[in-house]
Amino acid sequence: MGDALIQYKNVEIHQQELCVLNDVDLELHSGEFVYLIGKVGSGKTSLLKTFYGELEVVAGEAEVLGHSMRRIKRKHIPKLRRRLGIVFQDFQLLIDRTVYDNLEFVLRATGWRNKGQIKNRIEEVLQQVGMRNKGYKLPHELSGGEQQRIVIARAMLNSPEIILADEPTGNLDVETGQGIVRLLHDISKEGTLVVMTTHNLQLLREFPGKVYCCKEHLLKDVTAEYQVSLQEEESDGLE
Repeated sequence: MGDALIQYKNVEIHQQELCVLNDVDLELHSGEFVYLIGKVGSGKTSLLKTFYGELEVVAGEAEVLGHSMRRIKRKHIPKLRRRLGIVFQDFQLLIDRTVYDNLEFVLRATGWRNKGQIKNRIEEVLQQVGMRNKGYKLPHELSGGEQQRIVIARAMLNSPEIILADEPTGNLDVETGQGIVRLLHDISKEGTLVVMTTHNLQLLREFPGKVYCCKEHLLKDVTAEYQVSLQEEESDGLE
């Protein structure tokens, strides 16, 4: 394994003065698919927010893509975020612009100038998420699953090393949600670190990955427990 893209040691995270997580130890690498599970309010989203500088790390050592999240200056956060792709549950697409214009807006905002290169990149990411012919549509003309695919395309525009997905299937039906997670899982196989929060434990069976659980202010690696339960299910099925 190469160097960790995210490395946390004895990290403490607060949300409005309250400690939500402490003693967080985490080491995540390229190409890994990582689930964060736990009840509402257990700290999953707070942890995710510390990865992109939305929430401060109060104590411990926290490094994301070589940046210390304890010492990073506000002015350097946009540079860090350009190397991350962020997928929210509520899409956050510009509703008065076409899919193509939404994606072009992001590229121009991150320094792309060449029209031909912009067009090619947009076509590439739309192809990758299975939305090649939807560039002319407005967001409200798309289904929820299609909008979420566009959000993933937007997150991939600058070839990020890490994609962070906060409950990306939360507003979608089961089948559409599975399609979204399959897409993220495939992206991780190409070398991107994908970290995803979810309440849907069924997904862990269908798309295996590392599993961390936020519980009682702690973050526990429960991957082995899920692998054991999967093996038991499989052997039950063979009887």
